Amino acid sequence: MKHHILLYLFMASLFIAACTDVATLKSSQPIAPIRDYETILVGDLESNYVGDENCLASCHNHDKTHSDFKRSIHGDQISEDTGLPLVNCESCHGPGSKAVEHAAEQKVCDFKTLLPLTEFPAQAQSMICLRCHSAASTPILTSWNSSVHALNDVSCFDCHKLHQGSEQKVSRHEQEELCTGCHTQTKMEFAQFSHHPVPEHKMACTDCHDPHNSTNRSNLKGVTTKDLCTRCHMEYQGPFVYEHADITEECTNCHRPHGSPNEPLLEVSQPFLCMQCHASHQDSHHNTLTTTPVKQAFFTRCTDCHSAIHGTDTPSSHSRGTFLAR
Repeated sequence: MKHHILLYLFMASLFIAACTDVATLKSSQPIAPIRDYETILVGDLESNYVGDENCLASCHNHDKTHSDFKRSIHGDQISEDTGLPLVNCESCHGPGSKAVEHAAEQKVCDFKTLLPLTEFPAQAQSMICLRCHSAASTPILTSWNSSVHALNDVSCFDCHKLHQGSEQKVSRHEQEELCTGCHTQTKMEFAQFSHHPVPEHKMACTDCHDPHNSTNRSNLKGVTTKDLCTRCHMEYQGPFVYEHADITEECTNCHRPHGSPNEPLLEVSQPFLCMQCHASHQDSHHNTLTTTPVKQAFFTRCTDCHSAIHGTDTPSSHSRGTFLAR
């Protein structure tokens, strides 16, 4: 009987603990105090908005920064109805009344009262920008939070330099250096003998990739690689009467998009690339002199004979049909 009572008490204690845990799980558990989110969104709640001119009148340390900003796309956004700027310094840094309250005698602003943007984590930094650049304002950013860059702690500030001249996004000449700073594997591929002319600045990373987000793999701008590649390589677009089996939509079956030691951007040099699918050619090939099969591999380029390897509308003279020979 004693053992039964102890077992009953033990089971009752487990039941009570389970109920307590369930109640805890069901209770509201905010990730952070609401005031923290308010601070991120609007800055110091005790400060007021005073405008750029009042800030600059009290502290001239940022005259050049303000001049560059006024010539930027953000600085050009002036409301025609009111003459007021839609975007100014306080749009990102928060209200500045407390920052300039004692600036005249101290000869410097109290930056601690402004939003500590550089101390924010990447997601919070992007939140500042997404307050305007989301939904109908900039549809391309509606899926930014689920993008591969956002999930890897890349913020808007890492690519967009808002205080360095009127151009507030990375130029085409700067993209290769910026992107390969993280994508080191791609940087090594561009150093290969055969590569797309990105290091030569004839192409840019954004010609093929959407850095903000894309529903396509690798943030490609095309639904398929053929859709993307044939925007430049239009001669391979097709459709063709005689196509190359099952690889017509996937250029990367044979080509490396960034760079390769094999010309032209081939995964493996010829004929070994072709033999991965056409294995029978490795064992026997038709000898044009004796017209008899011989056991040998012809280590030459397949495209010397099969010149229309991507597809053709012209049938081959061979009696059994086309072999993409012209």
